[in-house]
Parts: sequence; C-alpha cells; structure tokens
Amino acid sequence: MKLILAIISDDDTKSCITALNKASYHVTRLSTTGGFLSSGNTTLIIGCEDDEVDQAISIIGKESQRRTEAIPSSLSSEMNSFISFPMQVEIGGATIFVLNVDQFLKL
Repeated sequence: MKLILAIISDDDTKSCITALNKASYHVTRLSTTGGFLSSGNTTLIIGCEDDEVDQAISIIGKESQRRTEAIPSSLSSEMNSFISFPMQVEIGGATIFVLNVDQFLKL
C-alpha cells in the first residue's frame, strides 16, 4: 500500500478531487500555504494500492497543469517612491510524494 501526498494550487483543487473521486480514489484535503508568493495550496492525501499509484499521479498531473500568470511587483526608486510592474511567474503543477505504508487501520 502507498500514501500519496500531492501539493497543488488552490485553483486546481476542485477539478483534481473530482477527477480522483470519479476514478474511485478517496481523498483527504488539507489547506496549506506555500513559501513562494505565500499563495494558497492544497495538500491531498490519498491512500491506494501499489498498482494504482501511476493512475493517481496521471490524474493529478492532468488536473494541475503549470501555467504562467502576471503578478504585481514593485521596485523602490531613489526618491522613495515605488514603481509597480507585472512580473510573469509560473504557477500550478504538483509536488508529489509517494510513501510506503507499513500498516493501515480503519477504526
């Protein structure tokens, strides 16, 4: 048995959970915050059999594509004023950990 921890963007959470549920995966959702951009993330916890891991990862990958987004950024000038300009950053995608499960109990 395996435990999948998938960290995805909040924007991808609903579609990812829906797709995983359609494929009969049971998902636990945790709200988390990432360090980069202090943006909202969701950590999905999925328990599954060894032979189901690749399918789960494939679903997560399809539902959490990387994309580029413009975010506001600013620089201070010599006169202590700020200049605002958009900066392109890549968001989305998933960070996935697959862990071995020694014991699973449902009490």
